[in-house]
Amino acid sequence: MARRVVVTGLGAVTPCGNDVPTTWDAMLNGRSGVGLVQGFDLSGQRCQVAGEVKNLDLSAHIAPKLRRRVGKYVQYALIAAREAMADAGFVSGEVWPEAERFGTYIGSGIGGLPEIAESVRAFDKRGYRGLSPFFIPRCLTNLATGQVAIDLNAKGPSLVISTACAVGNHSIGEAWHAVGRSDADVIIAGGTEASLSPLGLGGFMVMRALSSRVDEPSAASRPFDKDRDGFVMSEGAGMVVLEALEHAQARGARIYAELIGYGTSTDAFHVTAPSPGGEGAARCIRAALRSAGITPNEVDYINAHGTSTPMNDPTETAAIHTVFQEHAHQLAISSTKGVTGHLLGAAGAVEAVATALALYTGEVPPTAHLVNADPTCDLDYVKGKKRTLNPTVALSNGFGFGGANAILVMRKWGDA
Repeated sequence: MARRVVVTGLGAVTPCGNDVPTTWDAMLNGRSGVGLVQGFDLSGQRCQVAGEVKNLDLSAHIAPKLRRRVGKYVQYALIAAREAMADAGFVSGEVWPEAERFGTYIGSGIGGLPEIAESVRAFDKRGYRGLSPFFIPRCLTNLATGQVAIDLNAKGPSLVISTACAVGNHSIGEAWHAVGRSDADVIIAGGTEASLSPLGLGGFMVMRALSSRVDEPSAASRPFDKDRDGFVMSEGAGMVVLEALEHAQARGARIYAELIGYGTSTDAFHVTAPSPGGEGAARCIRAALRSAGITPNEVDYINAHGTSTPMNDPTETAAIHTVFQEHAHQLAISSTKGVTGHLLGAAGAVEAVATALALYTGEVPPTAHLVNADPTCDLDYVKGKKRTLNPTVALSNGFGFGGANAILVMRKWGDA
């Protein structure tokens, strides 16, 4: 029989906060981290808004020597991972997981894209002499989990998944399996992304995937609203500490929630568009509920993928209708991307943090900037203000390019 797995630590770096408390407060109060891009010039371009990490002194967290050797997406991962471990009550050198039983499952959608662009410019200018010996290590997608493992002395299982915007959910779900089958006692899992750069944003911009709203940049991300016009590209990292229940109880750890299920599916339909009617997402929801051993009527809250794109929001709504039927109208649903924007490979992990906190605190964040719902989005998206709901069971949805779907199921601790 698989072991029960609980969430004991949370970490985050986002556009609306450089730690979990600040990010969670912004989510609950609809305080947007989105604005006009400051890091590079987008004058005259169709898209000029993004969710940039702000006021984060990387030098205060990462030693100068290491900063030269790792990409920014790795630095975000290190900061969020350290916060999650401290939040879980692990203090290096005092109380620490046994190294061989401590794993790292951290993914990224794109990895070191800005570092690749920087190296190409250097190569064009100076040839091979312009390349840094750290070029490859700064770019490889698996270096986030590798560096976190080195930093935390985690010698247990390690896995790197890259499924675009579903990677955080996949990483956490696969870590749940690993702890459940006793491959490890503790795994830090999540996602990280720092591809917000002229090349990264430009790539999504020419796809016409991004919001072009510049008149009210802080409200550019507006999931489920009839006036949404695309997602807002963001950066950051999210981490959760997953721990075998008996291990957590033995050390008296605080438990945020129990992770009870995980489902995956593939649309097998289109590279960027979701399958019609949310057929693939609906299969994923059913798989997650089946994994958790619960019925649709037991779910109280869904942290939606809710990207603020014309295609995702009605498709996700349709999938929820398909699975939950009449109960769909009893669900509270919200997308925290209204304040964070879309963190790509970090999105699912940050939203898993929010889902665990909703269960732990009883408060559900609103869908920020939802003013007039799209008629095709006819469910309860927690419009306006946060809600004290005290949910018992919650889903965290994650969907990515390539038709990748991954959904987590969490239960309020103490209600099992």
